[in-house]
This record gives sequence, structure tokens and C-alpha cells, in this order.
Amino acid sequence: MSTATASMKECIENCQECQTTCADMLTSHCLSEGGDHVGQNHVKLMLDCIAACAACVDFMSRNSDHHALYCRACAEICKACADSCDKVGNMDKCVECCRKCQESCSAMAS
Repeated sequence: MSTATASMKECIENCQECQTTCADMLTSHCLSEGGDHVGQNHVKLMLDCIAACAACVDFMSRNSDHHALYCRACAEICKACADSCDKVGNMDKCVECCRKCQESCSAMAS
């Protein structure tokens, strides 16, 4: 990954952290909490966020010319996921990593 810039490496790390945090929170927290935590829209957003982060890591890791397209989508999905996690409540860890990923992906998309 010698062609990756420092900001790209940081974005990859943020995407990886967001992907693993959301997956962990969904399976260990949301499923046990029930209620709004397992609402269809919330769960779908979390799954979208996990998938978007994985796709971004993939495209940036190989320095694809199309990584900015994925980063733009990932930033939008991370924002929606953070908003949903914030609304559901008691998911500060998710909100924080989604916002951080949204920021770095937005920077990569421009």
C-alpha cells in the first residue's frame, strides 16, 4: 500500500474501526436490547454501514481510481447510521465511530 496517502491510510483505519464496531454493537448490544435497537430500518442501516465500510477499505487498499465514489456513499451511509444510533440511544460508541468515518470518507470523496 505504498501508493496510499496518509489521509487514505487514516480513512482505511476509520472504516475498519467503524465496520467492526458496528458489527459488534449490532450483534452484542442491539440484539440483546431488543425494541428500537432491532427495528428494521435501524438494523438495515447498520448492515449498510458495515458493508459500505468494507467496500471502502477494499477500494482504497488497492488504490482504485473509483475509491472516491465509494467514499462518498460511505460518508452518507455512516451519517445515516450515526443518526439512527443516536436516535435509538445508548449507542455512543457507534455514533462516534460513524461520525469519524463520515468525516474521513467525506474528505476522500472530494
